[in-house]
Amino acid sequence: MDAVIGVLALQGDVREHAAALEACGDVRAVAVRRPSELDAVDALVIPGGESTTMSRLLQTFDLLDPLRKRIVDGMPAYGSCAGMILLASEVLDGRPDQQQLGGLDVVVRRNAFGRQVDSFETDLEFGGLTGGPVRAVFIRAPWVEEVGPAVEVLATVPPRTLTGADAGAAAGRAVAVRQGSVLATAFHPELTGDLRVHGLFCEMVKAATR
Repeated sequence: MDAVIGVLALQGDVREHAAALEACGDVRAVAVRRPSELDAVDALVIPGGESTTMSRLLQTFDLLDPLRKRIVDGMPAYGSCAGMILLASEVLDGRPDQQQLGGLDVVVRRNAFGRQVDSFETDLEFGGLTGGPVRAVFIRAPWVEEVGPAVEVLATVPPRTLTGADAGAAAGRAVAVRQGSVLATAFHPELTGDLRVHGLFCEMVKAATR
């Protein structure tokens, strides 16, 4: 039976993530908006969006505590951009009332790369993936400032962007991490057509459900 992977459907690139997951094969992607739908999935993708808004919506839809429990109990989870922020144990520059899901022993800085106009693309060497660098699209993205001992850093920002611009303070910052069955990227792989990050998560899900 195919693994069922939910995509949190409160905000963000829900359809794009679902399409990328199903293109990897042997998984079924479904939207998750309520606790009963969360109960029916083997894993969850938390897409980009606005992390403080998503935090409030998780409470409004009674998903915050059930989702925290599923992650603590070992459910595989993948967060992109705002999803990375929500999965972090600590957030810098967030709102005081912002709620965290946990799952990653990391400190992230919200909107670390600046405003929407500061969005950019670059190629990343990504640990564990074959086929060359991964094209990464950063949109009001976070970065990881600190990682705990159980966290594996999979990708960091190179010294220069695709246009040759100096990456400045972003150079060397971690932008893809994994801790056990939890994966997160500061960028949006659902926007590029490159399925390798989603493929990695699908393999993590299959390993966890065997």
